[in-house]
Amino acid sequence: HAHCAVISPSGRHMYACDLGTDQILGYALDAASATLAPLDQAYVRTIGGGGPRHFTCHPQGGYVYANNELGNSVNVYSHDEATGVLIERQVISTLPDDFEGDSYTADIKITPDGSYLYCTNRMHDSIAIYRIGDDGCPTLVDIQPSLGNFAQNLAITPDGTMLLCANMHVDDAGGDGANVVVFRID
Repeated sequence: HAHCAVISPSGRHMYACDLGTDQILGYALDAASATLAPLDQAYVRTIGGGGPRHFTCHPQGGYVYANNELGNSVNVYSHDEATGVLIERQVISTLPDDFEGDSYTADIKITPDGSYLYCTNRMHDSIAIYRIGDDGCPTLVDIQPSLGNFAQNLAITPDGTMLLCANMHVDDAGGDGANVVVFRID
């Protein structure tokens, strides 16, 4: 049930989110021979039933983030680049405290300067916005509407000034909820 694979900034490790086992699998990467070998810490668990979906590394190193599709949350780990070891630091919700209903996270991205983290909520049709502290842990800033239906993927421009959100579905009234919305990051 691996959903994504991400290579660490140093190119020494590769991590895969396994939605079915609630694990992030870690591998040593040998680019010269194009081989992977399980790390000594072969996996870390996310929250039970959470379903890790996507994974991203902090651009300055030291921290990594995985969103839990079924748990509507983000796991934060400290990351040892030498060994590849991940240590859980925080789990934070992507939804408002008073939300009732179904929702599933889809994508997670960090601004190039490492200051902000974003995570989409499908069915809640929103983007959770976090400020990343010096300790790597995010604090919720806001949850904004995605301005479409079934908020899916995110992209951030290289200069960190724009966030693009791809929404997948046409709305129930036949309106154009399947769109790409461009947001200014301020």
